[in-house]
This record gives sequence, structure tokens and C-alpha cells, in this order.
Amino acid sequence: MECIRFEKVRDGKYLKNYEITYLNRQGKEKKYEIVSRRELSGVEDLGAKPSGVSIVATCQDKLLLLHEFRMGVNRSIYNLCAGMLEPGETLEDCIARELMEETGMRLIRIKKILPPSFAAVAISDTTTYIAFAEVEGEPCSSGNSANEEIQADLYSQEQVKALLETAEFSSRAQMAAYYFTEINDFF
Repeated sequence: MECIRFEKVRDGKYLKNYEITYLNRQGKEKKYEIVSRRELSGVEDLGAKPSGVSIVATCQDKLLLLHEFRMGVNRSIYNLCAGMLEPGETLEDCIARELMEETGMRLIRIKKILPPSFAAVAISDTTTYIAFAEVEGEPCSSGNSANEEIQADLYSQEQVKALLETAEFSSRAQMAAYYFTEINDFF
């Protein structure tokens, strides 16, 4: 596959839409649409700068999950605490801030931060870190914005197993929840 054209087709408030034209393996043009959170100058910029973090947080032997309304799917789903890096903010500060803003919980320590990975590879170049963290405090309904509806709570392995059978999740939260129920030393 060879990129032959790259152009912005829409400049939204939070997302920018791009159309990329490729020559496929048969030498025919293939147009592909993506969105990005950043201004891109060309294909070399795709996925070049991580934009945020997803946080797999535990408190003692429980997993922190958010049950939040997501406008993109018009329903509440189980999700990880996550957020965007603010200009000049360290990743560690972002993790602590997002935990406090979305859950009311305090960061005790960061166990591991994985290298950036693509969040929605079929439609976007957005990359985010995944952090594993230990937290403390009591989770609360939060969301400092009138545009967020978030209920944070801590769940035991048995509760998470039951949720996995009946509830809707984001893919990252579902994977983290599954491993939380299956691998005792994973978290």
C-alpha cells in the first residue's frame, strides 16, 4: 500500500477528519477516512504523539470501573478511568488528575505504564498509554462537566465475573476486567 494523497476534509472542535488515498496492491486508488485529535501534516504524523491514558486501577483486591454514559453509543457502559493529557502535563500528573476528577480517588502508586497503543485503529490514529495503578479512597459519582455522567465503583472478582456476563464494556475495560478475574497476580 502506498499513500498518494493526504488531506483534511473537516476541522471539528475536538476531532479533525482526514481522507487518505492509497494505491492498493493492484495499483488502484483506495480512499480511507480517519479522525484525529491532532492537527496532522501528513501520514508521517499518524499516531506520532500519544494523546492520553487509560487507567487500570485497583484498590486492595477490587477493580475500579466507571459506569458512564457515552454519547457515541447512546448508552451507559463500563469503562476504565481515562483522559487526555493537558499541555505541559506529565503522564503521572494526568493519571492522578483523571482519577481524582472522575472517581474522587487518590493515586497511591503507578505499578506500570505500557508504551502507547492505538485506541481505535480502524478509524483513528489516536494513541494512548495504559497505566496500572493502585488507588485509595471512596469512589464517588463525579464528572466536573455537565456533559459527563459517571458512576465510579470498586468491584470484587466475583462481581466483575457477573458483569462480564451481562453488562456492556469498552473493549479495553472488558479485557482488563477479564484478566482481573482470571489472573490473581496480574494486578
